[in-house]
Amino acid sequence: MEKMITHNIQLDINSAAARLEQVVTRTPLQLNPSLSRRYQCNVYLKREDLQVVRSYKLRGAYNMMSLLPMEQLRKGVVCASAGNHAQGFAWSCKKLGIKGVVFMPIITPNQKVTQTRMFGENNIEVQLVGDTFDDCSVAAQRYTEANGMTFIPPFDDARIIEGQGTVGKEILEDLPLIDFMFVPVGGGGLSAGVGTYFKTYSPKTKIIGLEPEGAPSMTRALEAGKPVTLDSIERFVDGAAVKRVGELTFAVCRDVLDEMHLVNEGKVCSTILKLYNEDAIVVEPAGALSVAALDDYTDQIKGKNVVCIISGSNNDIDRMQEIKERSLQYEGLKHYFLISFAQRPGALREFVNNVLGPTDDITRFEYMQKTNKENGPALVGVELKSRSDYELLMKKMNDSGIGYAEINKNDQLFGYLI
Repeated sequence: MEKMITHNIQLDINSAAARLEQVVTRTPLQLNPSLSRRYQCNVYLKREDLQVVRSYKLRGAYNMMSLLPMEQLRKGVVCASAGNHAQGFAWSCKKLGIKGVVFMPIITPNQKVTQTRMFGENNIEVQLVGDTFDDCSVAAQRYTEANGMTFIPPFDDARIIEGQGTVGKEILEDLPLIDFMFVPVGGGGLSAGVGTYFKTYSPKTKIIGLEPEGAPSMTRALEAGKPVTLDSIERFVDGAAVKRVGELTFAVCRDVLDEMHLVNEGKVCSTILKLYNEDAIVVEPAGALSVAALDDYTDQIKGKNVVCIISGSNNDIDRMQEIKERSLQYEGLKHYFLISFAQRPGALREFVNNVLGPTDDITRFEYMQKTNKENGPALVGVELKSRSDYELLMKKMNDSGIGYAEINKNDQLFGYLI
């Protein structure tokens, strides 16, 4: 059954597209041959990773700022962001020739601070405030009020939603018949805008919103019937990890999303690596959500036209080791143990010769020091060639009589040691 739009929020995405036409890059909608073969359908990627600031966020920021009265713009604008919104905001400030202040948490990686300054040049000032985004956002809004400036939110404004919705307009103009649309969801601006456009002009398209398992804010909001604040979230998929979705975006998404789906963070990491290795596409974690979900829809999408929005590519290269690590664990190829080796010569050699398989590899080994400076248990990381090798490894571990603890299955211990 097709969903009908029942909210009373007025969105003019066509007018937003006209404002943005000479400003943003019209990113390509590309048929991906390898994904199409894998899922036996036509998989198209909307490449917002190729946007001028490497994400779609520019669309909403510029659309809102360009609609502000000139006397308001002259007083300056403010945003709080540690990522893509900051960069779209900064670029818009430079394009419009206005002053902007970007608030970022103190812990923001230097790469993101540098990128923001690069896009905004002399038109922006960066202030590093607070240890969390929430602290930073509060400081930014106080600064806005104290200085008579205008706050540009990352998602919860109709003008922001309109701008993000132009992604959907471009997609439908390039491919009129679409069966499935996969959209990443953070605060809900992109999904609200794209969903609105499709429910207006292509109501038979099934719109599926995607969140990381560790930050299911829209999923929980839809379950509760209103936005809820999550106590804690896993921030790895930073472009789609918010504790609370917007009031406006929730009202729209409730009408236009056909369903929400959660994606494991490890699956996201495996998808990032596959897109890079197979297609030379560099994506950030949130940008991989749409493709990462396809495995769970294999039967439904067979023979269909499918679009996945690649929302951005602002990925710090320093994260690649963590991405590979998370992928290996998700694929069942990386396991960590605390092992109590006998305090005698040859104990480690026996472990290598008698317990490890011929293709198993020790990738980490360190003794935990006891207070009396004797060796305690050893932290051992083992990488397998195949997921199926795990059962044989565990059988040999148990048969050997070695005392061990499997860290992968203990979240608290894993977080502390690994």
